[in-house]
Amino acid sequence: MTHALKGIAHQAIPHDSAAKHVTGSANYADDIPEPVGTLHAYLGLADQACGEIIALDLSEVQKAPGVVGILQAKDIPGHNDISPTGLKDEPVFATKRVEFWGQPLFAVVAKSRDQARRAAKLAKLDVAKEEPCLTIEEAKKRKQPYVSPPLKLERGEAQDALSAAPKRLQGSFKVGGQDHMYLEGQIAFALPGEDEDVEVYSSTQHPSEVQHMIAHVLGIASHSVTVSVRRMGGGFGGKETQMNLFAVVAALAAKRWNCPVKLRPDRDDDMAITGKRHDFVIDYDLGFDETGKIVALDADFAARCGYSADLSGPVTDRALFHADNAYFYPHVTLRSHPYKTNTVSNTAFRGFGGPQGVIAAERFIEEIAYALNKDPLEIRKANLYPSSESLETGEIVQTKALTPYHQVVEDNILHQLIEELEHSSDYQARRAAIIKNNQTNALIKKGIALTPVKFGISFTATWYNQAGCLLHIYRDGSIQLNHGGTEMGQGLNTKVAQIVAEAFQLDLKRIKITKTTTEKVPNTSATAASSGTDLNGMAALNAANKIKDRLIVFAADHWNVPSTSIDFLPNHVKIGDELIPFASLIEAAYMARIQLSATGFYKTPKIHWDRDKGQGRPFYYFAYGAAVSEVSVDCLTGEYKVERTDILHDVGQSLNPALDKGQVEGAFIQGMGWLTSEELCWDAKGQLRTHAPSTYKIPLASDIPRIFNVDLADWSKAKEPTIKRSKAVGEPPFMLAISVFEALSMAVASRADYQICPRLEAPATPERILLAMEELNAKKDAKGAQS
Repeated sequence: MTHALKGIAHQAIPHDSAAKHVTGSANYADDIPEPVGTLHAYLGLADQACGEIIALDLSEVQKAPGVVGILQAKDIPGHNDISPTGLKDEPVFATKRVEFWGQPLFAVVAKSRDQARRAAKLAKLDVAKEEPCLTIEEAKKRKQPYVSPPLKLERGEAQDALSAAPKRLQGSFKVGGQDHMYLEGQIAFALPGEDEDVEVYSSTQHPSEVQHMIAHVLGIASHSVTVSVRRMGGGFGGKETQMNLFAVVAALAAKRWNCPVKLRPDRDDDMAITGKRHDFVIDYDLGFDETGKIVALDADFAARCGYSADLSGPVTDRALFHADNAYFYPHVTLRSHPYKTNTVSNTAFRGFGGPQGVIAAERFIEEIAYALNKDPLEIRKANLYPSSESLETGEIVQTKALTPYHQVVEDNILHQLIEELEHSSDYQARRAAIIKNNQTNALIKKGIALTPVKFGISFTATWYNQAGCLLHIYRDGSIQLNHGGTEMGQGLNTKVAQIVAEAFQLDLKRIKITKTTTEKVPNTSATAASSGTDLNGMAALNAANKIKDRLIVFAADHWNVPSTSIDFLPNHVKIGDELIPFASLIEAAYMARIQLSATGFYKTPKIHWDRDKGQGRPFYYFAYGAAVSEVSVDCLTGEYKVERTDILHDVGQSLNPALDKGQVEGAFIQGMGWLTSEELCWDAKGQLRTHAPSTYKIPLASDIPRIFNVDLADWSKAKEPTIKRSKAVGEPPFMLAISVFEALSMAVASRADYQICPRLEAPATPERILLAMEELNAKKDAKGAQS
């Protein structure tokens, strides 16, 4: 194995917990042995969506078997607030008003989870009912307030350019939300300590925020709170802020009764209590010329945000950031509208608003293609940002590569990537065959689409772009590493271990990455925005290099050789002409009192953002990708299947091709679910009706494309000095699934000879596909009658 160590950071190494995952031996929060006397908490939820609270009768709850006590807002020693943005609009327990169906009103603590859960159902709530505002359309009509300040991005003179545009069209696009449907639900396990101390094991992507929230609610200092997480059974953004409630209540109960307390909601309540991906209504006014080039765009992005801000501000901001996707808009105005509604507060979800922006851009392209009777791929190519080569040679000026937020796209590789995928997927021949099939086959219509993605990498809240690490080398040469990132199945720990293994030229088995905990690395950022490896990998390398530098100085002095003659080789160190085991060097260094522990730190350079001006460089770099998908649609039922998907994705110099391919595949299927089968439904009273796998349909194994070809653009290399010149992979491939949506649109459009844009709504369920086909038939007939 040692011969391969030189470049171990770019090898296809299995996930460090893969065997544990498939054998069931991986430990999660609910697997922690419960000490004697452990109590269980459960949340009491509102069964109304909106109105003033008249009375809350908990007498039957208190008398229920096994109940130890009840927690309400009056029992909170600190602040009844868990708003992640500090707007004080998200109480732990509602006191005066109910704002959504399922809002927590109290918590019951009992001797068993079953007893707590049954007791919580016995509460009697009396509310002065009001008509809830549930949809974006209602929010517009009622002129609902925004949950956070809106954003406007502007460049050029959009209205003047639209007026002068050779061609112009307007439209509206409804894009649905999505539930995270993580395998491991929300859970928190709190253990009280002495004085004000409390330790919480939580399934969270953001341990430092959970720590802060617990301290805030308990009215204590953060140093008294320790939050730890070994791994999560999925997160996807649903455990970035949504875990705060559960961890806070568990900690509150643990300190109140001085007993360990666990809180784990069932799936139905989990889905009712926690936020989703934001759904949007996008209204657009689009100007273009006869060749299909976009001249100007004016668009409004209205989002259903729920009852509080949560992360809706930055989510709707990122939707605007990605409303260009891969395309240059000469004149553009974009506005966000983060509306308040009487639904659960929506939150982070893989892509963080980016997917809603990207699919809007693809709708604009699609509109132009059908208006001009052209292949949408031709329109996509015509509007792409210029390639990085054309900018470097000066062939194209930078103003032609300027985003709506005034950042220059300097690293665009989509021209080469699309050309390669178009050829390898045999796109043109297959499209011609599909058009021929659609002319003769009345029952099965087919569609094909090639769609690109350009996704910005960095937190748009600039201060989150930092990471820390704590690295120890023990006397036997083994290494323990702790960083601020959290492992949720994506392989972050494996990649960081590879980086450290390469730095010291050690076997991976010599490196152990421990649970993420606030007592080792403070003030961490959420593992989100696809930045986990970029940030924490750099911090780990920084720590490793600090210790390496100390070891080199020590070895040069101890062996009396120049530092240039010291080299780290597989599991050994070459010092002059002598080759010694790594562990021997460490033992010698220890005996010489050399520090074998180091902290590492990294902050992303170059980025800056002025939200008031709507200008800056919010992203360090862009990740790119493209996908070709082919679908078949049954015209009698609207049902469809994905026949084939080809993906070529850019991860720079991949740190681990096996893990990166897995991320691309998983993201694509999750994105496909968002755009096809995953539909959130609330009834007129405001109750979520799709609150379990029985009613909320995620993709199954049978939904995977029959032919699924996934490749990484191994020729790509990050333009910026990222960790080993790799690129982020968590979120960008999610949007490759838009190729499925666009292929479905082509199949539907065949009913009107591709003359009319179907304007499908997302998700494109079989019902919506069937209705869209019928609508196009009617439009075609009406058009024929007029002619």
